[in-house]
Order: sequence, then C-alpha cells, then structure tokens
Amino acid sequence: MRNHEVTVPQFLLDRNGEIAEPGWARSQVWRYSRDMIKANRLRIKEWDYYLIASKDFALALTVSDDGYIGLQSVSLLTFGGTPWEHTETVLNLFPMGKQKMPASSRQGDVAFQNDRLSIRYELSPGQRHITCSFKQFNKDKDLSCDVILHEDPNDDSMVIATPWNEKHAFYYNQKINCMPAEGTVEYDGHTYRFDPEHDFGTLDWGRGVWTYDNTWYWGSGNARIDGHRFGFNLGYGFGNTSAATENVIFWDGRAHKLDDVKFCIPNDNGPDPLNGTGEQVRPGMSGDMDSPEYMKEWTFTSSDGRFEAVFRPVLDRSAKIDLKAIISDQHQVFGLMSGTAILDDGTHIDFKDVLCFAEKVHNQY
Repeated sequence: MRNHEVTVPQFLLDRNGEIAEPGWARSQVWRYSRDMIKANRLRIKEWDYYLIASKDFALALTVSDDGYIGLQSVSLLTFGGTPWEHTETVLNLFPMGKQKMPASSRQGDVAFQNDRLSIRYELSPGQRHITCSFKQFNKDKDLSCDVILHEDPNDDSMVIATPWNEKHAFYYNQKINCMPAEGTVEYDGHTYRFDPEHDFGTLDWGRGVWTYDNTWYWGSGNARIDGHRFGFNLGYGFGNTSAATENVIFWDGRAHKLDDVKFCIPNDNGPDPLNGTGEQVRPGMSGDMDSPEYMKEWTFTSSDGRFEAVFRPVLDRSAKIDLKAIISDQHQVFGLMSGTAILDDGTHIDFKDVLCFAEKVHNQY
C-alpha cells in the first residue's frame, strides 16, 4: 500500500538488520538502535540539522557522525539587498559513534566542541535550545547564536523509514516543521533577531546506512497564514519509496499526507518521481549529465494534484567537493514559493511568497 502509515511502536530493524515495516508515521514510532545494524560501522550516518529562517536571514547548523568522518557546519544567509551566505565546516576523522548521537529526537542533548567551534542542542519540555560559538567563522569574524525553538509535543511531524535497494542499507528520518523561533545571531557587529510571530525552525533528524552514490531532492518551508501555522516537506531520492513518500503539508500541527511531488528545475534531466515506480534515484541518473539552471524559476507538481507551486530563487547556497573517494555537489536554493496546497478534507490553502528552500544534492561518500 502506497503511503503506508505505521502506528504501532516497534524496533526499526528486524533480526536481519532490515527495516521491519517500511512506511511513514506522524511521530517516531520506530525505535532506532545502533546495536541492531548489520552493516559496516563506517557506513552509518547520523545527523541533526536545524534551519531557522526569517524573511531576511537564516541560520543553519549541522552536527553529524558519518562513520569515517564527522561533519559539523554552520551557515549564515541574508536575503535583503544583495543576497549573501557563508558556510564554515569542521571535519573530524572516524567519530564511529563517539559523537553519541541520541537514538531519539525526544531524548538526549547533542553537542560538539573543539578549540574553534562549540555547538549544543539542548532539549527541555516544549523547547529546543540551540547555542553556538564559532571562532573565525569568516576569516577574523566570529559568529555566535542563542536560539530557542518552541515545540508542541502534540504536533505531527514527518517520519519515514525506507530501505535502499542494497542489503542492510536504510534511511530513517524525521522532519519537524513550524517551530516558532526566538533568539539572536551575532556576526560582524550586527545582531540578527528571530521573532516567534513569523519566524520558524525546522529539524532534519536522520539515522541510517546509505549506499555510496546518491542524488536527492528536498524542499521545506514554514509560514503563518491568517494566524495558522503552515509548512511543507517535499522530497525524493531517499531510498525505495514504494511504501511511502515524505511529502507532507503541515497545518496547525497536523500532517496532511501527499503522494509524489516533482521538482521541475529548468534544464534538469533528473528522475521523474511521478512515474509511479516508487524507486529510489539511481546512481548516475542526475549527476553531471545535465546542467540545471538553479536560479531560474522552478515549478512543483504533485501526482495527486494537491500541491502545485512556483518557486522564485533568491540565493543558491552551492558547494562542491571532489576528494576522489568523497564527492559532493550541493545546491540548496533559497527563494519564495507561491501556490496552492489541499488538505485531507479538501480545504484549499493559497500561499504566496513563503520563504523556503529547495535543493538537489549529489553525493558519493
């Protein structure tokens, strides 16, 4: 059954190290345990990524343990005037679980610290407290932040568990949208301030064993429309999605499930998720064979007709790494999206100029 919703709490993996019941859920009904993974420990990937955005600026932070390498990064982006961004990354070799990433998004704090960077995510009832201090974030300019995301524990999220078409490989992921944000970012003598009335944070929480060569598409946005919290999570390329997609509309804390949604990027020859196969994006399908024009207008269309939108890019946060064994080509494009979303009961939500991002990423790692 497509878009199979899993509601019964259970272990994520069976005794063979495969996903016991693929599908999607509104909360973390699957219990993740590193001890149940059968794959090589070097291939385990665990990450917590936060994006906090206003209409004028955004802050993104990543803490990750990717087995043979840890990747900790901070990005600051501004959208007014001449759009600008800077991303700084700290790598640490062979964390192999020493990062002690929590097995659940609901329990345990996340922290990384060395002589240059300190990031901490602290959980308490109803909120997520994010602090960061980055020395020489941009040449001689330091960055710091102190941000609180307010979270209603009764809200739905998007949780998905999908296998890759390779033994012992899997993708377990949660997206928490629409968390009102307050706090500040200090950089280059300027204070950037989040207002919980119209600024929001999103958590991308992931654990899994990935195949080596992957291309994925992901988009997310949040806004307040006539007093209602509105958000969306869109994506494909994360394993075999024959059981469920991760496409969801959020409205006042409830998740409204979508089927397939295609990212129509000008001159992009990537896979078509609307073909109904439910297959993952296969290696090489959308690598260097095409030349997407990321800063031209995109469109989004859904197989069920419940999400149709136009995306006007403002800033492409692009990064390319080629270390032979490790290759990454990332385009996280920020911009304004307008369109129509249809809830489960048929209600039409018209939205205009929602600040969001949409990305295409090709990794070999």
